[in-house]
Amino acid sequence: MSAGAEAPLALIAAGGTGGHLFAAEALASSLKERGFVIELATDARAAPYAKNFPARAVHVLPSDTLRGGFLSAVRTAITLFFGTLRAIFLLRRIKPAVVVGFGGYPTFPPIIAAWLLRIPRVIHEQNAVMGRANRLLAPVATRIATGYPGVLTSAPKLGARAAHVGNPVRAAVKEAAGIPYEAPAANGTLRVLVFGGSQGARVMSEVVPAAIERLSPEQRARIEIVQQCRAEDMEQCRNVYRRLSVKAELAPFFDDLPKRIAQSHLVIARSGAGTVAELAVLGRPSILVPLPHALDQDQLANATALAAAGGALLIRQDEFSAERLASELSRFASDPSALTALASSAKRIGRADAAERLAEEVARVSSFSLPLQGGGLGRG
Repeated sequence: MSAGAEAPLALIAAGGTGGHLFAAEALASSLKERGFVIELATDARAAPYAKNFPARAVHVLPSDTLRGGFLSAVRTAITLFFGTLRAIFLLRRIKPAVVVGFGGYPTFPPIIAAWLLRIPRVIHEQNAVMGRANRLLAPVATRIATGYPGVLTSAPKLGARAAHVGNPVRAAVKEAAGIPYEAPAANGTLRVLVFGGSQGARVMSEVVPAAIERLSPEQRARIEIVQQCRAEDMEQCRNVYRRLSVKAELAPFFDDLPKRIAQSHLVIARSGAGTVAELAVLGRPSILVPLPHALDQDQLANATALAAAGGALLIRQDEFSAERLASELSRFASDPSALTALASSAKRIGRADAAERLAEEVARVSSFSLPLQGGGLGRG
């Protein structure tokens, strides 16, 4: 960029879940290092969690999620229509060089507005299967970035505009990635971290304490638990661990989760895209319990990908019983080398440089860095 030239603006659209915001934050930091100015478009639900987002400005646009039922679908369509109108006025005012969407319906208005205004647009799909919002937006995207390979194998026309970059992870994850995994000693402490998303998961509070109770007294004495619990489940879990004399730290939320993952011998968690990406970059063994009943079955696809690479044990929720979990914990406690094998395989597929790879795609599409190669994808 020549002296005195105005820095290009990247509008990042993300909301709905913390996972989307974490990935967007990682991209924002990488783009700022390239000389971009960053602004964020999000929805009212995610806005309170964006207070520390590295953006010059945060814009809250109307958005809604498509749910079942005719009236709900009509209401969502109306909300997204007005959100798109607001986004058009916003983009005309701030004039971004590129708009980047991270999936979910908060991405819809800014990306559609960018398409109508012929502003370059990039969407990123974090999951191993494409979500509903990104499926709708993919045909109008200038570039499609994916967290997993082969997401668009069945759609070759879209695949021609796709790049596998991995899933961007927070700076705290990259900092902790240098900590090597050390399996527990044969008779040493086994540190287990349990979490189930930003609001916790009731199934974890029901199954994990009951599984610990089924271990032998000798194995129980080796367990240390750090567990995210819903507030209404906290006392019940605490009472079980206290009765079993198991050392346990319980909280509704941990703001230093990457550090805690790095300190753990085993993680038991849901399999959102952000969680799976962080486990892989950190190289930590896990038992993954995908959220059931999701329309896109994205968590199942994510967990399947990591398990197929040898980096995790996948247990569907209908099979996630106290007896099954106790059996797996007993096996790992007896054979720490099994944990080392999972950790090594997870680390092998982790991409700590995903934010930089995505930033390169964004820069190329915006015409700020390098021209796009082959295919003539340019502005609009």
